[in-house]
Amino acid sequence: MSERSVLVHADAQELAAAAAARLLARLADAQAARGSADVVLTGGRVAAAVYRAVLADPARDAVDWSRVDLWWGDERFLPAGDPDRNETQARAALLDALPLDPARVHPMPPSDGPDGADPELAAARYAGELARTAPDSTGLPRFDVLLLGVGEDGHVASVFPGHPVAAETRPVSAVRDSPKPPPVRTTLTLPAINTAAEVWLIAAGPDKAEAVGAALAGSEELPAAAVHGVSRTVWLLDRAAAAQVPQSSLR
Repeated sequence: MSERSVLVHADAQELAAAAAARLLARLADAQAARGSADVVLTGGRVAAAVYRAVLADPARDAVDWSRVDLWWGDERFLPAGDPDRNETQARAALLDALPLDPARVHPMPPSDGPDGADPELAAARYAGELARTAPDSTGLPRFDVLLLGVGEDGHVASVFPGHPVAAETRPVSAVRDSPKPPPVRTTLTLPAINTAAEVWLIAAGPDKAEAVGAALAGSEELPAAAVHGVSRTVWLLDRAAAAQVPQSSLR
């Protein structure tokens, strides 16, 4: 059974620094164990702060970035380089400053990519890319860490409460009629997310408190309550986001 930890930090800045330090340590450990590491990135304000903190942390040099595979948990289906794409945000905050192997950076296809404006084909293409690097018959890489933000409505990646994608069993799905703009996206699904060794849910600010509290209380309506790592699930929160967390969940 997955071990769950709820770690509360004083504010968003402290949260970002702590998450960055934890991520660097986890990647270094994964490389020590098997020579490489796979991490799934997310988007949003807190994620960007974490990426900037990774870049500022001297321990980043303990990671061999040429042996890190980078994936995305979801993406806005927009043209390459659009500022609203999670890939664009991650590149600006961190990736462009790292000595990465370009062949090991795996962004989700843009709307002006090889599949044009068809998000279903783009999702299928990404599933194929995942499968090509899978070490076994699961069709998925061995994700060491999968990062997730938590929406005010309890969504994770682009899996929204009550949306048909919440019941999707394929590893990657197109999303139409997203309740948050833009309406068309691609996303890893809950079954794919739950194959990661560790899933980290990161949230800051009072606007996240209700969803975080409900998810940790086990609300069956919220995708955030349905995700877990194979070995560990870590909630990384600031005090404001943790305001409604059940006391029994705090560590």
